[in-house]
Amino acid sequence: MANVSSSFPSFGFDGGYVLNGLDKEERATKGAQGHRGEDVAELHPFFSGFGSQQGNLSSKGVHLPDRSQQLGANSMVPDQLNLNVSSPPALGSEESPEFGNMQKPMVPPSSKASLELLSNYWTVLKKSKRDEPREPHREAPVGLPKLSTEEIMRVAGTRYIQFQDQRDNCFSLLTHPSGPAFSGLSEEDLKEVELAQLLLAAAEKVGDQEFDCASRLLSYCELLASKRASPAQRMVLHFVEALRDRIDRETGRSISMKGTEGKAGSISRCLSTNLTTLKMHAHLPFNQVTQFTALQVIIEHTVSATRIHLIDLQIRSGIQWIVLIQALTERKGDPVELLKITAVGSVDRDKIEEAGKRLGSIAESMKIPFSFQVVFLPNLEEIREELFILEDGEAIAVYAPLVLRTMIARPTSLEKLISVLRNLNPSVMVMTEVEANHNSPSFVARFIEALFFYSAYFDCLETCMTPETEYQTIVEELFSSRIRNIVSMEGHERVVRSVKINVWRAFFVRYRMVEIEFSDASLYHAHLVAKQFTCERFCTLDRDGNCLLVGWKGTPMFSLSAWKFR
Repeated sequence: MANVSSSFPSFGFDGGYVLNGLDKEERATKGAQGHRGEDVAELHPFFSGFGSQQGNLSSKGVHLPDRSQQLGANSMVPDQLNLNVSSPPALGSEESPEFGNMQKPMVPPSSKASLELLSNYWTVLKKSKRDEPREPHREAPVGLPKLSTEEIMRVAGTRYIQFQDQRDNCFSLLTHPSGPAFSGLSEEDLKEVELAQLLLAAAEKVGDQEFDCASRLLSYCELLASKRASPAQRMVLHFVEALRDRIDRETGRSISMKGTEGKAGSISRCLSTNLTTLKMHAHLPFNQVTQFTALQVIIEHTVSATRIHLIDLQIRSGIQWIVLIQALTERKGDPVELLKITAVGSVDRDKIEEAGKRLGSIAESMKIPFSFQVVFLPNLEEIREELFILEDGEAIAVYAPLVLRTMIARPTSLEKLISVLRNLNPSVMVMTEVEANHNSPSFVARFIEALFFYSAYFDCLETCMTPETEYQTIVEELFSSRIRNIVSMEGHERVVRSVKINVWRAFFVRYRMVEIEFSDASLYHAHLVAKQFTCERFCTLDRDGNCLLVGWKGTPMFSLSAWKFR
């Protein structure tokens, strides 16, 4: 397909094109190595039909391929986290091939085997001046850059494994907190590394169901950390709250978390259109990079159509379609006869309709014929083709931004949705998803994955939203509710179940879906959008097969992929 580039007139993009990607041969090699069985296996019951590679975590562990740092004037990419762990045995009913019957998984006899995945979960940061041996407790050089939140967690994990023979009681880390010194650590960094070690020890004790000891360790974390301090300390406290919630649920002190879930749901709905979302959209690069690249892909696959039908599975404020309407006014060739948007939703129908009215007014002002339809279904299992108003000659495009992951806990609804979309025969489906494995049946595996993912996110918030303290606090509270859901809940209550792109690929095979390679123009736009941010040197773009990975300092955060139905 010929490359079709849109200028997206509201952003005066300029500059050169440099993508931190891989050539086709390297991508093919990386794709072959990266298509791992653990993501598929750990998705039970979402991917029960694909089988699993059962293994003992104590013997298999995890391996992180070594990656050298890429440091330059405009880029900073530390070692990338790539989970490569053999699947733990499926726990409880999540081993069942049936969908939807997700009960609380059985607790393994000991979490020590699971926690040993830390020993190979990362590689220690590359040798530099701050990594050379020095005497314990010696002051760090003046002006040494502070470690990022993720680097704090990396060093803490490495040290935690080094002391694994001393972890015979819950106070071993307190009585021997320093051990062999990591050179280049400032006093502040060292304290935060020790704080993270206590958090890891508490997680291990929770996994072993040694709740009294875990509670004492969590109390020490609360004494040593402050929500008004660094992002590392704030994030540790959010994980402390999540572990306490899990202890309460395990011991029967908290039978229901409905209050917490209600708060999280209200925050999520509030964030869809309010000022906080706009601040996030303006300051964090992820949303705009994925949105504008997705728009470019949709434009390319509807370039010759005069009647365009967009199906948006999570329209929120609809701001992304304003840019598309602008682009269509400048499109060469036959004019657009009709732009139709169908918004599919299960909550906040009034807000969806408000978004439609705003888009209609903007389209009218730009002389683009426009229609808007709402397919409102409290239960998405009731979705069917007849609910969509289709006309001959329409080019259909589906946009799925961070929505399919919310349906993993309802696999019947997810399967029904994909089946209906297949029958609609769209020209393209563009999907954005969180690039993380938050769906493992193993509590410890989920805890570690979430710890590293959110450490990168908290570091991003601190870098990009420093002046916006009020909004940063609100966003962190939203993340806190998601952390609690990942760490403390099981079964149907655990709704935050993000999985990596390889898992989605395996799932889409069922529906004969083919992944589409992005054009050079699409990748060019991704780069240009990233350059608009002051933190652009930390926003990394990489490739996984045909998929675009948008990351923070080399840690993948979101995936953007495009699909066609055979």
